[in-house]
Amino acid sequence: MAQTEQRKSYHVTKDFKGINTKANRTAIQENEFAWIENVMPIGYSNLKVIPKEKRVTYSSTSFTWGGTVHYMAPANIGGVAYMFAFFTNGGAQYVNLETPTAPVTLAASGTFSGTRTQISQWKNERILIIDTTYGYATFDGTNLVRIGSVATIEVTAGGSGYSSAPTVTIGAPNQTGGVQATAEATISGGIVTAITITEPGTGYTSAPAITFSSGAATATATIISQPGTSIQSFSGRVWIADGRTIYYTAADSYNDFTSISAGNITLVDATLYGDITQIIAANNFLYVFGESSINVFSDVRVNTLGETLFTNTNISASIGTELFLGIFAYFRSILFINRYGVYALVGATTTKISDALDGIFPNIDFSSTVTGCQTLIYNILVSAWNVRYNDNGTYRRVQLVFFDRKWFISYQGNLTHINSSPVDGLINAYGVESGGAFYRLYEDQTANIATEVVTALWDLKDPIRDKQALKLGVEATFPVSVAGSLNISIDSESRASTSIALGNAVAWQNNSFYNIAWTNNAGSTLQWVSSGYQLTEGYKLLKYDAQMYGKYLGMTVTSTAPAFTFNGFQLEHELRARF
Repeated sequence: MAQTEQRKSYHVTKDFKGINTKANRTAIQENEFAWIENVMPIGYSNLKVIPKEKRVTYSSTSFTWGGTVHYMAPANIGGVAYMFAFFTNGGAQYVNLETPTAPVTLAASGTFSGTRTQISQWKNERILIIDTTYGYATFDGTNLVRIGSVATIEVTAGGSGYSSAPTVTIGAPNQTGGVQATAEATISGGIVTAITITEPGTGYTSAPAITFSSGAATATATIISQPGTSIQSFSGRVWIADGRTIYYTAADSYNDFTSISAGNITLVDATLYGDITQIIAANNFLYVFGESSINVFSDVRVNTLGETLFTNTNISASIGTELFLGIFAYFRSILFINRYGVYALVGATTTKISDALDGIFPNIDFSSTVTGCQTLIYNILVSAWNVRYNDNGTYRRVQLVFFDRKWFISYQGNLTHINSSPVDGLINAYGVESGGAFYRLYEDQTANIATEVVTALWDLKDPIRDKQALKLGVEATFPVSVAGSLNISIDSESRASTSIALGNAVAWQNNSFYNIAWTNNAGSTLQWVSSGYQLTEGYKLLKYDAQMYGKYLGMTVTSTAPAFTFNGFQLEHELRARF
């Protein structure tokens, strides 16, 4: 009597979620992935290959920064989007992102510290720079000027016989492009009793001379150049963090640190374990990050005496970050990364959003700079962090990309820093390699890009029984111009099959089943491809059937084809023995 054929069963995965490294590959959900690189799980039956990075060029020349970048950030001056780069040699350059040209020098080597520089923006008229060596400075697109401003003017001799206040003249600033300070005198009983600064000025590197239009009065000035490590413009003021203290300018001023509405606050609470690591302005708050804490300043106002008041609230006494370049606004949230996860700060609630990456974080080299930004991929706003990752003994730079509660991995070159900027109404990400090569990320949809999709190991609704893989199928949609080849293996809990290649190339055969080569007038061989939706099926040879079985089965699919979309993964199998 003939043996009854085993009933064939089928598995189809189309409802794509993101990567999940928290659980074993046999324990994640059947529509999650153990790894997805350079493929974006947009939605149902839509797992789309992302665009590759593209070199920024000008006049057909590839753009290269003039030094090793330690900090890179965008700003808008006069309605033009720029990217600024500060180098480890202390120099700095910038580039117009709208019409790129050769790098423009902002500062020669040795100007800045080369280790800790940050910028913010004042209106769209200038950038604000803070550096541990150079101090506080501004750049208006033409002049780099230190904020050496006049802090006080002390009357050393009041003179006599004044019937009206004399005109006070403060010497010109030392630096080109600086703003000359101004002041007014007050008299009482015929003598000068006080001098009020009306414009603190900028660009003073030494105390200026003070002169009077008449009489014998004399005075001396002192200047201030505010040090710090972090800087933000918020609520009409500039805020600078230095150690545990935050200094703020007077209302509607970027250089007045001495008027009655200017001031400072030192955080003495034990919740701030060390120094302030970063300040970020967003969502009508100034967020103050420590290594393991977060405070927010809000409700900034001026009382009847002209003094600035605000509310200081601790919203996290146990979670913060030292990775100060990995904090940024995303929709109504502040996202930040630390050594054990990525967190979203919404209002006063801090929530970990990176549980799915728990298997990745132990392999991140946090001694290397971690940077992050938001950007658009296929018109979807995503957040991304650039990290140095230990990939089975090989270190490489990858991006941890998040959107819609899903994660995937991208590789856009050996990038040391990433950041983004609005350009022509779209938020674009940029990255730089160690040699200075400058790229626009997620930009080139025609260049080949290496992709890898590792599905869950499916228990196929019977985890205690062996299964035999018979056929595999991959649904994909290819553009007209793309000849795509997919390399696929069937995986079990203990091994992987020999890789087979499937694709959308069309072979022309004659009656003897020989392939016919088509050539053009130049003698070049033409390749015919079938575009649009494809169901590519792989039939395993009998000898591989006997070798590939397991209680769990899944797929690994790799490719270098650009711009195609995975629509589904299919598997035909038979049930075998229990245990």
